[in-house]
This record gives sequence, C-alpha cells and structure tokens, in this order.
Amino acid sequence: MNSTPDTPSRPAMRALTPIEARVLSVLVEKQHTVPDTYPLSLNSLSAGCNQKTARSPVMNVSDAEVLTAIDGLKQLSLVFEGSSSRVPRFEHNLNRVLGVPSQSAALLTVLMLRGPQTAAELRLNASRLHDFADISSVEVFLDELAAHEPARVIKLPRTPGERESRWMHLLCGEVSVNLSAGAALSEDAERSVSSESVSAAELETLKAEQKRMGEELLRLQALVQHMATELGINLDGVAPPSQS
Repeated sequence: MNSTPDTPSRPAMRALTPIEARVLSVLVEKQHTVPDTYPLSLNSLSAGCNQKTARSPVMNVSDAEVLTAIDGLKQLSLVFEGSSSRVPRFEHNLNRVLGVPSQSAALLTVLMLRGPQTAAELRLNASRLHDFADISSVEVFLDELAAHEPARVIKLPRTPGERESRWMHLLCGEVSVNLSAGAALSEDAERSVSSESVSAAELETLKAEQKRMGEELLRLQALVQHMATELGINLDGVAPPSQS
C-alpha cells in the first residue's frame, strides 16, 4: 500500500468571518450548479448568500455586507473581480490559495454552506460539486484536509446516540473540542461545545436572524389585529358590541 505523501505547509491565513465564508462557498457552489451565470453579479451573490435551502445557518445579509466580505476576501486573494463585463462580477480562487484539489474544495464548500456533517452526508450534499465514488473516498480527502498544515477540517468526537462522527471546517477559526482518543461528550458538554463554536463563528448571524424573526412576528401580530378590527372580530373570543 502506497503511503500518502506529506501535505505541504502553507502560510497561515486569518480566520474568515461567517459572511466571508458564506460568500466564498456560494461562489464555489454556483460555479458548478449555474455555470452559465458564473462569475456572479452582486445581486446573484447576495441571493445565494440569503438562500433559504441548503444553508445552515440561514442568513439575511445586505448587499453592503456582501461587498464588505468581498473586500476582505480580495485581500486574501480568495476572490477577485472580473474585468470583462460592465456589471461587476466575482469569482473565487479557493483551490489555488488553499492549495487543495477540486474534491477537497467541494467538501469545504458544503461544510461552509451547511455546517458539520458526517462523511455520508457530505458525499450526498456535495454530489453536484463532485461525484465521489463512495464514502471511503470522501474520508480520504477529509483526512488530507485534517492533516494539512494548518488543518482545514476537524473530526468532531462522536456524541452519544450518533453512529458516525461529524466533520467541521476550520476556515472560520479553531473549534474548542476535546479530541482525546475515544472521548465521548455528554449532552451537557455537547451543548457547551456547540455554544463555543457558534459564539466563535456564527453568533452575530444568529443574533441578526433572531432580531429579524422578532420584528417579523410583531408585524404579523399587528396585521392580524388590524384585520380582526376591520372584520369586527374580538381576538379574545368575545364579539364586540354591535354598532347600530
């Protein structure tokens, strides 16, 4: 059996923000799924970032936030702007900057888009980006990404009740997880790890989503109250006195 060659060391790159990771992963995804519209315009890129399906967490970012993320990614050479169109269009440079093949780029993309997943889930969710022959081939590339210097992914400890371990990308920073061999997280410890991971990478996005949902709920409540008043309906179940 041939030994796997050592993965070359690359300069450390600063951690991406959650929005930068979303912008970068959307560019990679759309390159494969809608090649006719790639490179992406700002409108298409923002729509991809705010997509409700195949996203975790779901985001609600503005064009200005996307542009800020693009500027940050440009400084890292991960994104550049095409010059062949009057409308600015953007494309990624992930494979070259990270020094990874297309298979690894596909796995990183799905991890950035959907959060931690098992190798089986990654094979299914990455199928439109790369058709992996089997789960073992997914694991080979995950192991290579984990062996990278610096590591690009990490294998999370298998939690009680789970048959497989999940993998998580490290492009948004390190994950505080106990990786000792055979370690099993209790439910309390698992919640603690999840909290640390979110606070490190996704807390601001979750706060914004919570605020948006709260405002939407208030608008719906006001609308229902207005409609009830127009129809003469008492929302407490008691009909208002008739006006003659």
